[in-house]
Amino acid sequence: MEPAIVTIDNLRKAFGNREILKGIKLSVAKGENLVIFGKSGSGKSVLIKCLVGLIEPDEGTIMLFDRNIEGLNEEELNVVRKKIGFLFQSAALYDSMTVKENLQFPLRDLKKTSASEIDVLVKEVLKNVGLEDAIDKMPSDLSGGMRKRIGLARTLILKPELILYDEPTTGLDPITSKEISHLILDVQKKYSTGSIIITHDVECARITANRMLVIKEGTVAAEGTFIELSESKDEWVSSFFK
Repeated sequence: MEPAIVTIDNLRKAFGNREILKGIKLSVAKGENLVIFGKSGSGKSVLIKCLVGLIEPDEGTIMLFDRNIEGLNEEELNVVRKKIGFLFQSAALYDSMTVKENLQFPLRDLKKTSASEIDVLVKEVLKNVGLEDAIDKMPSDLSGGMRKRIGLARTLILKPELILYDEPTTGLDPITSKEISHLILDVQKKYSTGSIIITHDVECARITANRMLVIKEGTVAAEGTFIELSESKDEWVSSFFK
């Protein structure tokens, strides 16, 4: 078993008297895809925001790459965050920039990287998401699935050790959703990244998950492989897979 790059223990978060996370415990190993499943409002996005230090939990510990993020100052937290890539629902591309400029953007702080090295990196990530031909296109010329791929390429250009996928297949047709799910698998193999994949999409979970957690009202209701959970005797858990 690879070492854990994420360990969360007894994570609790309330807003006023509304308890959102009630003692969540999870870990992600290097190179592992962990799928987090749950209905809207079950606390999945609050969990991710706590994980990257955007929200401070009320209780519990979060270890990222062997560092406890509690007590880290903004500069130290940014060092940790640089090892994490995000793929948002919208792919969040800059509409006024070409695909190439969008991919160059995350590299703007790498002062020692030459223009030719940046070109090589841009071409490499575009090849890895199967879109070399899109280098000079504008985001408005791309389909939803292509925008997702470019969003993923922009995440990969910094070679993250952990990728957080927030509903990666939302808004896509079934064929494109399947392509994106297989792309997540390709990325895992090529880059040995660990991933947390938040999704409602059963097919995406089936394709990508090494392991799954089902969150119910702020607690981990079930954990296991896709097959184990899809055959669960618990009616509430099995209802996700019907």
